Amino acid sequence: MATEEASGGATGDGGAGSLAFVTMTVGDLRLALPMSSVHAVIRPPELVRIPLGPPGLEGLAHWHGDAVPVLDLAMALGRDGGTPDTRETRVVLVGHRGQPVGLRVDAMAGILRSDPDRIDPVTAEDGGLDPAMLDGLLRDGPATILKPDVLIDRQFGDPGESARTAGAGGLVGGFGQVAGPGDDQSAGAKAAGAIDRLALLVFEVAGQEFALPVERVREVLPAPREIARMARSRAHLLGVMSVRDRLLPLVGLRALFGLDGAGEQGAGEQEGGRRVVVVRPGQGQAPVGVLVDEVREILRLDAAQIDPVPPFLAREPEFEDLDGIARADGGRRLVSVLSAGRLFRHGAAIGAEKNVDGGSDGMEPARPADAGSKGGMAERFVVFSLAGAEYGLPVAAVREVLRRPDSITPLPNAPDFVSGVLTLRGEVLPLIDQRRLLHLPAVSGDAAAGIARGRVVVVGHNGADAARVGLLVDGLSGLVTIPAERIGPAPTVSAAQRRLIRRVATLVPREPELAGRDAGGAARLILLMDAESLLDMDRLAGLLVTQQ
Repeated sequence: MATEEASGGATGDGGAGSLAFVTMTVGDLRLALPMSSVHAVIRPPELVRIPLGPPGLEGLAHWHGDAVPVLDLAMALGRDGGTPDTRETRVVLVGHRGQPVGLRVDAMAGILRSDPDRIDPVTAEDGGLDPAMLDGLLRDGPATILKPDVLIDRQFGDPGESARTAGAGGLVGGFGQVAGPGDDQSAGAKAAGAIDRLALLVFEVAGQEFALPVERVREVLPAPREIARMARSRAHLLGVMSVRDRLLPLVGLRALFGLDGAGEQGAGEQEGGRRVVVVRPGQGQAPVGVLVDEVREILRLDAAQIDPVPPFLAREPEFEDLDGIARADGGRRLVSVLSAGRLFRHGAAIGAEKNVDGGSDGMEPARPADAGSKGGMAERFVVFSLAGAEYGLPVAAVREVLRRPDSITPLPNAPDFVSGVLTLRGEVLPLIDQRRLLHLPAVSGDAAAGIARGRVVVVGHNGADAARVGLLVDGLSGLVTIPAERIGPAPTVSAAQRRLIRRVATLVPREPELAGRDAGGAARLILLMDAESLLDMDRLAGLLVTQQ
């Protein structure tokens, strides 16, 4: 993202009392903003759409570690917006209640300095604009001075009212001020303490399903374009990839189990869905990566549903890498459960090969699950895709992730965002259409053809009076461990968004294994949803009815 920084001074060369303004054009309007309110002027960045916002909100952009909302200034002023970007299009970043906000404009006109006596008051609507949003008319422009705080408050709502309406949800007042991560963790801790079934992350390799216990999965990363091969290693020992300036050994299941299919050397010409499941073998052991074709779902099964490998197969070397066979869907599906400890044995072999060549051990030291990259805490999230954006829920709040059912039983008199119900192990589970809930476009055209890859994310807690709901999403991205310093408050754009999406994770390009892009690419923004709000159906329905 190219940046054209603007000075924040308010006085200039025009005289001791002169004022500085950044001027710009929007349609047939020539507008000005006080230089003191402008942080920077940048070229249009890549945007991630944030739901439940005003019509003029284009999305979130990454800027200097912040997730910044970007408004179409034309639409915010009541004009026709949505025009395509040109070479002249810019985004003006202004400060608003302690956080930056982007205003998309057609072009920059320059910097203008003017004496106060050459600024005329606004006596009537100028160019059809509401005088309450204007601060005067520059004779030397000529240009109309905007009040950015008034304009932005009209788009995002009054912050005082936001604090009053959201107080019961644990929020504090102010633009973008939210409850800290401890609130989500406390809810997750309750759920974690109640888990009485084994959670398995299911993935596919060469058309066959494998699984690992979720507690052994540290995170799921995009497959690298290239893999550094180690000398004299066996075929299933693929090599190493860089993760946070350390080397992660990679194991390929195709070669390990003699499966048919394409080779596993990198993902440059493979489908973009390939992932690396990072496994934590055990205390004091370094992580190992498993290259897979696709992450499918998260299943929670009783221990009785996981059978040991039959004795006559257990004697074969390749079956030593399995801990058992899981019977899912009433026994109609058999999923091979991998042994995390034995995968470490393979990864250690790669480390040994590197030492033979004279290098140092490239294995990354094991770290606790909650250790961040700078010694702080980290959180683990189940990440899913929806309408081109990524959302996350705390792992402890996600009961399982299922394939989207072929048919859904309608539920009479239910809110519009409830698609119906399905029966899951004798329990009736309401299904929430996330696109309707978040006011996102419905699936149509070519996108509808891929709906079979959709998933149901089951959110809830255990217990006698447990509340659970299923979220209909486009696909499952996997598990991501996010350091605390990469998680911040989500910009507040509406009361409904403030309750459902309180935080956002920003994974920067210099961590490509997290950002999922090349080092020179844009940051990856993950919108973190509040599980407690998703479970409060009555309050959720009431909140969305009043959404403007």
